[in-house]
Amino acid sequence: MARETPQRGGRAGLIAAAVALVVALGAALGSVFAGTEIVNGLGLAGGQKTHWTGGTEPAAPPPVLAAMDSQAPMPSEGGVTSALKPLLTVPQLGPHITASVVDVSTGQTVYSSEPDAAMTPASTTKLVTAAAALAARGPAYRIATRVVAGAQPGEVVLVAGGDPTLAVFPTSYYPGAARIDDLAKQVKEALGGQAPTKVIYDVSIYTGSGIGPGWDADATTGGSGAVMTPIMTEGGRQKQLKYAQRYPKPDLQAAQAFASALGVPANAVTAGNAAQGAKELGKVESAPMSRMVEFMLQESDNVLADALARQVALAKNQPASFEGGAAATKSVLEELGLPVTGFGLADGSGFSRNDRLSPALLTAVLAMAARADRADLHSIFSGLPVAAYSGTLTLRFLKPDQGGAAAGLVRAKTGTLTGVNSLAGVVVDADGRTLAFAFMADQTTNADQAVVALDRVAAALAACGCR
Repeated sequence: MARETPQRGGRAGLIAAAVALVVALGAALGSVFAGTEIVNGLGLAGGQKTHWTGGTEPAAPPPVLAAMDSQAPMPSEGGVTSALKPLLTVPQLGPHITASVVDVSTGQTVYSSEPDAAMTPASTTKLVTAAAALAARGPAYRIATRVVAGAQPGEVVLVAGGDPTLAVFPTSYYPGAARIDDLAKQVKEALGGQAPTKVIYDVSIYTGSGIGPGWDADATTGGSGAVMTPIMTEGGRQKQLKYAQRYPKPDLQAAQAFASALGVPANAVTAGNAAQGAKELGKVESAPMSRMVEFMLQESDNVLADALARQVALAKNQPASFEGGAAATKSVLEELGLPVTGFGLADGSGFSRNDRLSPALLTAVLAMAARADRADLHSIFSGLPVAAYSGTLTLRFLKPDQGGAAAGLVRAKTGTLTGVNSLAGVVVDADGRTLAFAFMADQTTNADQAVVALDRVAAALAACGCR
């Protein structure tokens, strides 16, 4: 089973880590690609002065790392090999690990080991899903959930659009989510004095199984995922906890929650289809695609990832199924000119053990997302967890012997299945060069030890001038 949990440990030094990341990565991306425009666009700008209401303004604090310029030296392949290879061949990573390290500015490979190999990616799959969803739908796209009039007086039809984030908790689990009670309020107003008597829910937008091929047996019961249906509340969660149990029929539960908000009893809820051209009674929309991608990457949310993969399918006129999402994702990657050698996805989350991606594809996605002409992909960076500070890296890179020197300097997506550990992201090296990396091991035997070993590799890359 995959559960992207931070490793346990203290939280010392997190503020310094955050400052280091903002200054280092912001400065590097800004100077390499598009000056202050991309720094501001990625939300990575730093260096603002503190203003006091009285007295004299203090001098601006020095940067944690010096900003790079366009002439910052690029690491040599031999130098990076010397720094990384001993750490990549430790027993903790097992007998098979592949790697790709790319200079983001030039796209030049500075280290690789089987870069085109078809590897089980686990949750690093979400980087590919994020890129495809942003490119296919656009960062401003919102998923709509509609209600239309039914065939008989008092009947209303809840039309699913693929949004798994609809809110019913007092404070929604997903930031910016549309609320079921807001939708019910619109419908009541549209009906005037007529009391709704029946709720029909239309889930025809999705096809195929709600359980992905190659998922572990506890994928939908262990708290990390849910049966994929085109309408859910709070990702199918029964409680407001990340790993809360999920409803066995999330679509039925969502329809019943909507009915309750309308004052319709649960026994008056049934599945069906909306009539074409039926009068719209209400509509709510999800948070923008960019925000959903950020949350999906930061928290490694499997349900949201698979929902976004089906949005890619819908955008490319493919069936909104696991198979359609995988085919559409490959199509978008090919349109972007990204390398699809070794590509073989079965889902959008990385939950499936049938998934295959190459480290070269992951670094190519990261390098493209940093380009000034790909503003639509920039929220990939703001979504990546920060070492020792946020998301699934909150409790990693904390100790000196576990990559602690790179706290705040590594921004990466984690990947974990039993026997599989991966890490893919970006780092600013000691000379100020921005590097994209992907390390993928598929025969590990101790997950905790493998995680620490990968963190040490990323930390070595951060410390490397490697010329």
